[in-house]
Amino acid sequence: MSSLKNKKIIISAGASGIGWATTKVCLEKGATVFICDIDKKYLSKAKKHKQNNKKLFVYECDASNEKAVKDLFLKINKKTKKIDCLINNVGIAGPTGTIEKLKSKDWENTLKVNVISHFHFSKLSIPMLKKNKGGSIINLSSTAGIFGFPLRSPYAASKWAVVGMTKTLAMELGKFNIRVNVICPGTIKGDRMKRVIKDKAKFLKVSKKLIEKEFISMTSMNTWVYEEDIGKMCSFLISDDSLRISGQIISIDGDTLRMH
Repeated sequence: MSSLKNKKIIISAGASGIGWATTKVCLEKGATVFICDIDKKYLSKAKKHKQNNKKLFVYECDASNEKAVKDLFLKINKKTKKIDCLINNVGIAGPTGTIEKLKSKDWENTLKVNVISHFHFSKLSIPMLKKNKGGSIINLSSTAGIFGFPLRSPYAASKWAVVGMTKTLAMELGKFNIRVNVICPGTIKGDRMKRVIKDKAKFLKVSKKLIEKEFISMTSMNTWVYEEDIGKMCSFLISDDSLRISGQIISIDGDTLRMH
């Protein structure tokens, strides 16, 4: 796979999970990476990593807060006026339950973090990509953005919205040589999935092991997906190997057959 030498990349929620795995892949390939996160524990770990890598820049930011995102971009603009890629990675799992039992504020917060944050970051990144005379936006959706997802309606709705935003941005930005794609991860092995499994098991009053087995059985490969798998696909979509790929929904999921 291509080197990412001299590429400048912004990753939202970049200090943990898929974001951190992608950050590490990009740094290993020679990129300069600007990450932000809201979680102080993960930010602290990322800052320790920064001591050994001068191409990593770490910021605290609430991606769903427009003023905080504007302040973040003011800081990044002091380091660079141009970027090669924005990775809209920020997202939350949202509540678990049937629609009539969910609270409005939880629905609204899921959309605010999972969709509106992508708008804030894209709006401020597009001028930097145009100055670069091209580049890439990679949005993170989910297989829930292609299928329905019982008991997770706000999450599914938000992830479908990300797909719609991606398709539209690809059409708007193609003439500027800016490519926009969306990655739909499947069942990722990690802390977030542990919480999802725990919440679903609690709601259905069954064991966590049963829910875990059920999730894996939903793919034809009967497998977990790993955070690094997403990082490697991001690396490919940033690289010059993918210069004609835009407007695509790319699933990394072991071939999801169903979501329930």
